[in-house]
Amino acid sequence: MFVRRERPGDEAVVHAVHAAAFRRPDQADEPVEARLADELRATGAAIRQLSLVAVVDGGVVGHVVCSRGWVGNQGDDIDAADDGAHPALGLGPLGVLPEHHNQGVGQALMHAVLGAADAQDEQIVALLGAPAYYGRFGFEPSHRYAVQPHDPAWGEHFQVRPLTTYDPSLRGTFRYAAPFAEL
Repeated sequence: MFVRRERPGDEAVVHAVHAAAFRRPDQADEPVEARLADELRATGAAIRQLSLVAVVDGGVVGHVVCSRGWVGNQGDDIDAADDGAHPALGLGPLGVLPEHHNQGVGQALMHAVLGAADAQDEQIVALLGAPAYYGRFGFEPSHRYAVQPHDPAWGEHFQVRPLTTYDPSLRGTFRYAAPFAEL
């Protein structure tokens, strides 16, 4: 397995990865994560350098993407830098084909995207996900860093991971890129 940047021509297979990874037996509709990956790319919200795929035997088996988020004291409708908001990253979706679960694909994608984000001097990465899984990558409940989710119901599932250039004065409410709110 190796990890590389997503490139033109990967769109359909990335969509298929998320559709398979998040499909539920009782769900008739396409998983929101598959549409989210498409919308992040289509709107330019996905950060190209932080949209990565895992490849096994020449085929894409996993994908992760980060998009620009903001931390600050913004109103509910903010989705860009405004009134002193600071750039941050929103991670997700992260998906792996079910037949490749428990083979280190998700772990490899997480290490690669966090390393790439750190190399780009990003300060903090936020996500909504399972604390038991993401805790192993250094994510902690966001309140420990004075970063709040825009939806308090997310509770402990909203987590952040500070990177090398993290400044503790970065605090406030986190806002994902617009496509997150539109789905």
